[in-house]
Amino acid sequence: MTQAAEILEITDRFHVHPDEFDEGTRILAARSRRMRMELIDGRISSRALPDGDHGRIIQWLTRICVQSRPELWLHSEQGLKVQEYRLGRARPDASLAPGDAFVGHGEWADPSPVLMAVEVTSYDADTDQRDRVEKPRAYAQTGIPVYLLIDRDNREVTVYGEPDGVRYENAHTVPFGKDVVLPDPVGVTLSTERLKDWVR
Repeated sequence: MTQAAEILEITDRFHVHPDEFDEGTRILAARSRRMRMELIDGRISSRALPDGDHGRIIQWLTRICVQSRPELWLHSEQGLKVQEYRLGRARPDASLAPGDAFVGHGEWADPSPVLMAVEVTSYDADTDQRDRVEKPRAYAQTGIPVYLLIDRDNREVTVYGEPDGVRYENAHTVPFGKDVVLPDPVGVTLSTERLKDWVR
């Protein structure tokens, strides 16, 4: 077991304050370039680095968003302060926000400018809990208007909207190949046929 994995195993047993988490991520980052650290519900979790298909999906989505909404940018992996009182730390695969939304911010930014958080599932054991349960709840508590989940395991896209401070009141799922509308304030329609090319 690597030293980073040992630290994760130990810290998974107790809740962590955001300040302790920030310092811990700096230490772990220096020791391991193979993980991305997050803090949701007071619990530290790690994510494997994305694969090539994952990156291609983000490129595809970036092009669509920028062509449809040129005043915005799809920021890749900017850390956000999430949940109630901004005590969580999440690193969405991408965040749709104005181009200069995070200028002057550090590793963990205020999520107020974010119109949409995006996650693309990874082929790991934690995907179900992280992307389908914890992230929708965290982003809804934060008040991010839209959460887009591109689910490679199930070959479907789910769009969450209307956060009420606890959960998203609306979730719409379509299989890869169908069009899906990203509601206001995003206001973009995705044709998801190309997503079939980037799954195992």
